[in-house]
Amino acid sequence: MSTSQVKNLVEKLQAWPMGKAVKSFLDYMNVEAGLSVNTILGYGRDLKCFMSFAEGKNLEKVCQIDQGHVFEYLKLLSKSEKSETSINRALVALKMFLRYSKMIGLIDKDFTVLLEGPKLWQQLPRVCNKEQVLKLLRAPCADEPYYFRDKAMLELLYATGMRASEIAGLRIKDINLRVGYIKCLGKGQKERIIPLGQTAIAAIRDYLENLRPEQINEKSPDTLLLSRTGKALSRIEIWRIVKKYALRAGLGGNLTVHTLRHCFATHLLSGGADLRSVQEMLGHVDISTTQIYTHVDQDRLRSVHKKFHPRP
Repeated sequence: MSTSQVKNLVEKLQAWPMGKAVKSFLDYMNVEAGLSVNTILGYGRDLKCFMSFAEGKNLEKVCQIDQGHVFEYLKLLSKSEKSETSINRALVALKMFLRYSKMIGLIDKDFTVLLEGPKLWQQLPRVCNKEQVLKLLRAPCADEPYYFRDKAMLELLYATGMRASEIAGLRIKDINLRVGYIKCLGKGQKERIIPLGQTAIAAIRDYLENLRPEQINEKSPDTLLLSRTGKALSRIEIWRIVKKYALRAGLGGNLTVHTLRHCFATHLLSGGADLRSVQEMLGHVDISTTQIYTHVDQDRLRSVHKKFHPRP
């Protein structure tokens, strides 16, 4: 995702009657709230969908929207077989937009507190065991042209638990191989420091010495991972590469970049890491988001029960 995609979306949104208000909202989310490009794009797409609905109801101004319209829109999404997650995301976007509209005086009353989306089942993330992760890390072949880059990328993902967008935006100057840490710019432009292990450090050094110099051209950015043409490796390309090696390792096509993030957190906790440290490394604002990984590791739960419960 890029800022040009946001610009293109905003231009399309301005053609709608409420387009200027939505553009103002997205600008606020970007400049004042510091949300990521992906989040802003998601809000923009969901609001574009709502504006299409609003046009059918002859709603041309934000002040014409009432609680009934929102409920009708949510029913329409449900009938179109949208998932509960998608409906909730659409409702969040609309709530944020209406709250912003109240803040700048486009509407007089904030009724968003009365709006509730469908209740979601808490789904446990898919996690591979350590042997499966090792299979994935060994999947790149040394005789392949991008072996050093792909090896470094896989080792980085598992060593840090970083998101695909964070790895894609990682710059050379963000990495300190001598001390062994990475400076990561996460969601909301929040910076965090993540330690690096020796295996990941060695893989990055190999890439910097043996392949990256050959990829560089006059237009190459200072990002760590480069594509075949010398451009920054995109988030989508990173997902595609991980999926390729997951299939090669016999782990199935459902293993993604985010699976490695889940593995990073679960394996740390099973090894004895404290929840607050894992929260910090993952960049979670709320520790309840991190707590889901304590439910995933059943072996750890059994060992804790066996160790501390008074009855054997």
